Amino acid sequence: MGSTRINIEIYSDVICPWCYVGKRRLDRALHQMSDTARPCVIWRPFQLNPTMPKEGMDRTAYLVAKFGSLDAFKEMEQRLLEVGNAEQITFAFEKIVRIPNTFLAHRLIWYAGIQGRQDAVVEQLFKGYFEEGLDVGSRSVLVELADRAGLSATELFTSEEGVTEVKVEESVGHTLGIRGVPYFVLDGTYAISGAQPVEVFIAAVEKARPNLSPAADS
Repeated sequence: MGSTRINIEIYSDVICPWCYVGKRRLDRALHQMSDTARPCVIWRPFQLNPTMPKEGMDRTAYLVAKFGSLDAFKEMEQRLLEVGNAEQITFAFEKIVRIPNTFLAHRLIWYAGIQGRQDAVVEQLFKGYFEEGLDVGSRSVLVELADRAGLSATELFTSEEGVTEVKVEESVGHTLGIRGVPYFVLDGTYAISGAQPVEVFIAAVEKARPNLSPAADS
């Protein structure tokens, strides 16, 4: 394996359970790589519900509207519980009361990227929402979760910082034709859609990595 580092841009939403699973699997893949070969991970915004009211929506009403009935969702929920268990994720869907508007969460993720705390913040957002049922559309909750990740974000939400940047980053995702998440873009040349197995991520990094020079190869 060469020493050239690549970037992995991950388009995701904090209310997407498969994005949480995908993060876990990518983390495991990265841990199997040497420090010199380990890619740089960058989180990008993709709102699953861009027209969601700022105050969010009752979860039961949302699921009925999206899936037709709660029974239709239960089958997928059961599969997620099983997959989550394998990835050490304790999904607690029963704790989630509202589906939030996630734009503020994406602003926090963008800000965390500038501060070098992006991955830690994303982890806390997923954990807070899916395992604790916290409202990640709430400014106070977002500040608390950022604090858990070692980032002070109080001043972020007293300004408009990140609003334009998040909208631009999200528009890039739509330009790429992304319709669902998680979506992984490796060095801008190779993409993976969905929460793929660990070995798929490892193989993709190898495929995306530029070839070594003859001297280095020898």
